[in-house]
Amino acid sequence: MSRAFAYVRVSTNGQTTENQIQEIEAAGFRVEPHRVISETISGSVAISARPGFTRLLDRLERGDILIVTKMDRLGRNAIDVSSTVHKLEELGVRVHCLALGGVDLASPAGKMTMNVINAVAQFERDLLIERTNAGLRRAKSEGRKLGRPTALSSSQRTEIKSALDDGQKVAPLAKRFDVSRQTIMRIRDEVHEVKVRALQQALIVGEQSANSR
Repeated sequence: MSRAFAYVRVSTNGQTTENQIQEIEAAGFRVEPHRVISETISGSVAISARPGFTRLLDRLERGDILIVTKMDRLGRNAIDVSSTVHKLEELGVRVHCLALGGVDLASPAGKMTMNVINAVAQFERDLLIERTNAGLRRAKSEGRKLGRPTALSSSQRTEIKSALDDGQKVAPLAKRFDVSRQTIMRIRDEVHEVKVRALQQALIVGEQSANSR
């Protein structure tokens, strides 16, 4: 026998999920209290970052039913909703949305609705790519350097390498140049790697010279 779960969400602590639970009951769905997952979290948060929904996914099994009052309970945008519904379908979970008349999203009517949502999701993806590319082109035309800015200039890196060669410690150098110790340690590792390669090359040259005698 199929188990019925309900996922209800509100954005702030001043709101209550009770109205959503009553809507689900009024629609004829019987959900045991321990299978009602209530969550207080902003709708702008991706579904994958919602602890309550993550716990719900861990409990769902093939053949279960999930009821929500609105489609936006399943994601922050069309892309998120589409991905969530697809994941639930793969799990073998049927989704009913009250805002769509309680229709099963796996039914013909539900699939038609999902086709519209998927089309909107694709539009959102294309728009995001277009905006990103436009931003990159604009930044490039303005001569701005793309990517993550470097924490240290070339002269600072050279100075740090020299200080490390002189035996100075990582922590004081990190404090002096206002960077993390990991940054200084990476430079130290680079210096060490260069020295190792130079030593290996010297040994190879020495061996070749000895063999030629």
